[in-house]
This record gives sequence, C-alpha cells and structure tokens, in this order.
Amino acid sequence: MSSIYSAPILVFDVNETLLDIDTLTPLFTRLFGDENRLREWFAQLVLYSQTMTLSGLYTPFGELGVGALQMTADIHAVTLTEEDIQEFKQRMSETPAHPDVIPALTKLRDAGFRLVTLTNSAPSTSPTRLEKAGLSEFFEQNFSVDSVRQFKPAPAIYQMVASELSVETSELCLVACHIWDTIGAQAAGCQGAFVTRPYNALLSAPNVPKPDFIASDLITLAEHIINHQSS
Repeated sequence: MSSIYSAPILVFDVNETLLDIDTLTPLFTRLFGDENRLREWFAQLVLYSQTMTLSGLYTPFGELGVGALQMTADIHAVTLTEEDIQEFKQRMSETPAHPDVIPALTKLRDAGFRLVTLTNSAPSTSPTRLEKAGLSEFFEQNFSVDSVRQFKPAPAIYQMVASELSVETSELCLVACHIWDTIGAQAAGCQGAFVTRPYNALLSAPNVPKPDFIASDLITLAEHIINHQSS
C-alpha cells in the first residue's frame, strides 16, 4: 500500500537489535579484565564506520571490527594473539538472537507485515548469522550496506532499500535499538521504531526526530506497531 500508516515494510537492524553482542562479554573479560571494554569497542566501531563514510572511504564492517578491537587493545596496552582475533571472528559469526526476537517477529509476520533486514555487516556465505540464529525464515530479503559502500546512517542506505523494494522511503519503518539509526532513517523519510535495549536511550535535543514507536523490548514494540496498524 502507498501509506506507511496502512502497511509499512519493517526494516530491521541486525547487530544488537536482533543479535545479542553481549555474548562477546566473556572474550572481552578474558582479554581486558573488564567486561566494559566490549561497549568501548562497539562505540569505536560505530564511530569509525561513520567516519569512513563521512570521509568518502570504505572498509567492510567486519574488518573495521577487527581494527577497532586492535585499537582498544593498543589503548589499554593489551597484546592480542592471532588466536584471540580468530576467536573474536568466530564469536561474532555466531551471536544468538535476543530472547524477545522470535516471539516479536512471529507476531509481526502473523499480522501480515513484510519484514526485511538492513545491516552494516557485509553479506556472508551460508549458513549466515541470521540462519545460525534461526531468524532467516522471517525475512523476505536481507540488505547490506556493502552494496552502497557507505555505512548507516547515510541517507543512501535507506534509499537503497526503498529502491530495491520498489517503494518510497515513506513506506519503510526502520526498527533499531540505536537512536542514530532511527535518526538517519527518519531524516531519509522513513518511520522509526526504537527498542531501548541496555546501553541505548533516546537523544533529547532540538531537531532530533523522536521515533514513531518506542518500547523497552521488541515484543512490546511489535504490539505497538500492530495496534497502530489496526487502529
């Protein structure tokens, strides 16, 4: 349909929104003696992915992830071995779904919503991370920024998804636990649905668009979207 209020296509962020990166905590605790280094690493990864896009440069997200891990190690004077890096890559490839993901996706699929994913990560060979997590059956398509060679929240990313689906950006609703992602999507003309997972919160400042849907877990967020659709 032509109106986002009647049948938006739901576009799901993958890392942290669907897949639980906190399962990397044991590795970071072993390497750094501090589980909080996981969040430091992830913040560096997001910062430098966006820096690369603003600078007109591109390196795949996975390679930036390894680079950000090494950067974090250098900052804290930790020596990484090749075995450490391989364990990091292996754990990243096997991050499981959050417990609320399958119930929420089931509700949305049963309510008739079209579901796709959009990730900063490059496409992977089968079995993909979504297949390993038992989520692939819910999504009709999986989009990666690798085809545009820019990272979210660049406008071209959301426009690419709309173009590939032959719709306007106004017919998309980006579902993410990162407010920078919903800001980018809404600035590009999409709706935004924000799940406030731990370590994520709203940004209250002038000209920052407030997400259309907000909830503390994905099941409740799905119910908000479904109820809005039926009202």
